[in-house]
Amino acid sequence: MTKPLVVNCPNCASPLEWTAEARFRPFCSERCKMSDLGAWATEKFRVPVAPDLHDPDDVPTTE
Repeated sequence: MTKPLVVNCPNCASPLEWTAEARFRPFCSERCKMSDLGAWATEKFRVPVAPDLHDPDDVPTTE
């Protein structure tokens, strides 16, 4: 029998076993999962994108 993979929770860095029984993986708990979701919802986390130079509303300003 092999040992399950142990990873760190991306929110609090607590170690957790990566198994089917780990309900909230990659998070250690529902609290960490919801905290991460809240950060995305409030735009604390954002995916960077390049401006679309063909869209006049998306052209960066030089101010």
